[in-house]
Amino acid sequence: MMTAGLVAESLVVQYGGLVAVDGVTLAAPAGRITGLIGPNGAGKTSIFNACSGLLRPALGRVLFDGEDVTRLPLPRRAQRGLGRTFQRIELFDSLSVRDNVALGREGQLAASSPWRQVVGRRTDRREVALATDEALEICGLGAVADRAAGTLSTGTRRLVELARVLASGARMLLLDEPSSGLDDTDSARFGEILRGVVADRAVGVLLVEHHMGLVLDVCDYLYVLDFGRLLFEGTAAEAVASDEVRAAYLGTAA
Repeated sequence: MMTAGLVAESLVVQYGGLVAVDGVTLAAPAGRITGLIGPNGAGKTSIFNACSGLLRPALGRVLFDGEDVTRLPLPRRAQRGLGRTFQRIELFDSLSVRDNVALGREGQLAASSPWRQVVGRRTDRREVALATDEALEICGLGAVADRAAGTLSTGTRRLVELARVLASGARMLLLDEPSSGLDDTDSARFGEILRGVVADRAVGVLLVEHHMGLVLDVCDYLYVLDFGRLLFEGTAAEAVASDEVRAAYLGTAA
């Protein structure tokens, strides 16, 4: 059993009588980009929500760095270093890029004590500023740091989201379709930055994504879901070669 990273064990997620995730086990270790793919409705976002704390699974458990976090609320998981983004861009459009990114570290500090958000200490303000500047640099956002987030292109806004979760200090990133709305050029740029983050920080990434060009370019290992069940796990090359995966998701050549 790995200890560094995220593990979902025999996860079952239900909505009333509907079983959305049926006994799925997967691992996203530190220092690796792990892909989670499958058709719409396969259960990918339900797994994300169970792992991040937005919902509690009916059965199974979630481990983060060897600790059972299944019953911990979302803020406590964030405090331990679990961060995520959403398929729909969630930014404060009227705030500057810098202020949006700073919220990542401010939220992490507030998770440990809400009073730190009300009465900020000088050391906290310095920590937030340093984390924000570093995240802006990593994502190449220095030139737009003082612009309102709502005035930016979709590709740049996606990078602002990534910078915000990096500023939080998260050691495990759950990224839900980060290339949604991006063209191939922006997707390639996003993938390049993501690979650099994993190489430099040794963070783990669990990536839900439909852009197969991005998936095959950045993912070291893939899990494929179909109707809430695990259909396949292996390398990207093995997934492409799998008849089951092609039939269920990738499509077959004419």
